[in-house]
Amino acid sequence: MINETALLESRTLRSGVLDRTDVLDRVKALSLLPDGLHVTTAMVAAYFEVTVKTLESVIEDNRGELHASGYQVLTGTRLALFKGASGIQSRSRSLALYSHRAVLNVAMLLRDSEVARQVRVYLLDVEYLARTQPVENPAPTDPTALDTRIDQRITHILGRTVVPMFNALIATSGEHRRELIELRADIENVERKLCWHHKRLALLEGDTPADDVRAKLNAMTWRAFEHHVADLLRRDGCVDVVVRQARTDRGIDITGRTADGRTVAVQCKNRSGRWTVPSADMQKFAGAARAIDQADVALLVATSNFSHESEAIAKLSGVITVNREELEAWSAGVLLKALR
Repeated sequence: MINETALLESRTLRSGVLDRTDVLDRVKALSLLPDGLHVTTAMVAAYFEVTVKTLESVIEDNRGELHASGYQVLTGTRLALFKGASGIQSRSRSLALYSHRAVLNVAMLLRDSEVARQVRVYLLDVEYLARTQPVENPAPTDPTALDTRIDQRITHILGRTVVPMFNALIATSGEHRRELIELRADIENVERKLCWHHKRLALLEGDTPADDVRAKLNAMTWRAFEHHVADLLRRDGCVDVVVRQARTDRGIDITGRTADGRTVAVQCKNRSGRWTVPSADMQKFAGAARAIDQADVALLVATSNFSHESEAIAKLSGVITVNREELEAWSAGVLLKALR
């Protein structure tokens, strides 16, 4: 059995157990950046309850090993792209990022951290059980289910990473702007086709994945709904997204900017049943978005439909409406056309 001292001393032993990153959350909750994949130096130091200086000393002594496990320092264009894709607001000229594997690697190098010691103990226990348990031969996995998971993962990567990165590139490029926009359109087309493919398979198999989205929307409070819409804006490449305080929003719940610099103003209407957005609400929002905020893109997002009068006012004033059906599709991964 591998012991703790051997783990601290042997890079080969450490590299052999780097995939068991699940032990981190079993010992203590690990906070992540908005992209759901990375952690900063300050966050790693807080997790292990050590100072940043202590952590930086470990990095300096083991930089090559940590780079191999996913540690990286972003600067220049790479940093700008990452900020645009993840929504991080920082003026720093460099940013150190750790993957789950890199954080686990740190746990196997930190000697003066009780949390790191607990991670090592838990890791060794899990590894011992894995080595001593009899090998089972489970039935082959359903290839259709595996294909579906792969497609869903590809869709997630396209929507959450690739498209936002193209948005950031388009916003900062000049010479190749048209080519980048065309490439982004091709990627979005692949994403839409994958979403359509999942829906078609679900209908053929009798499943209703939209029910899950619908149930989540129904369970949201008005404040949670505003933050949900803000997250959708960030997912589709918007930056500087802010959910305003209710007392001072002056009819605008969320503000932000598209990747190409257009200002966005959003009002959220979280209502259910047969309720529709009346013309009075549309008039107030149109006035606030155009006269007060002078927004380039005005969105009124509702968990219901719109009355005929409110739809007519929206067309006259240039307000883009997102009704219940469109909201469910947006929440399920379809890109909102107004944000392109």
